[in-house]
Amino acid sequence: MQEAAKAVGALGRAAGAEKAARRRSGWYARYLAAFAGAQLVLVPMAVLWVRGPVSAVVFGAANALLVTALSVYAARQRVVRRGFGAKHGVLVGSWAAVFALTVTVGTAVFGHGAPFAAVGALACALPLAVGAWTETRGAA
Repeated sequence: MQEAAKAVGALGRAAGAEKAARRRSGWYARYLAAFAGAQLVLVPMAVLWVRGPVSAVVFGAANALLVTALSVYAARQRVVRRGFGAKHGVLVGSWAAVFALTVTVGTAVFGHGAPFAAVGALACALPLAVGAWTETRGAA
């Protein structure tokens, strides 16, 4: 009987730790919201102002470095909820795919068009904004 009481106590502590991690993980929602907002500036810059393959590669590499640095920062936070790595990988991966497609199509097909840059910025911000929204809902 005492072993059952120990198990119940351990499960209660684990549930409490999970609840605390969810409550304190608001930093990730803010991180994603800021990153989504940055897309509204970065994507039009990439589509409208980056000329030629060399500047596109340099801009892409700089953006990849920014994402890597932010990801390392995020992974080093004290409070990380269960499943964080998988969620973060999916969000950044989907953003990277949409960003690469937007810059490639925007510069090659649409000739640096402003309407495409606006739609592309929203498309690039969408996965991150959805991730921030789901993180905010999960933290409650």
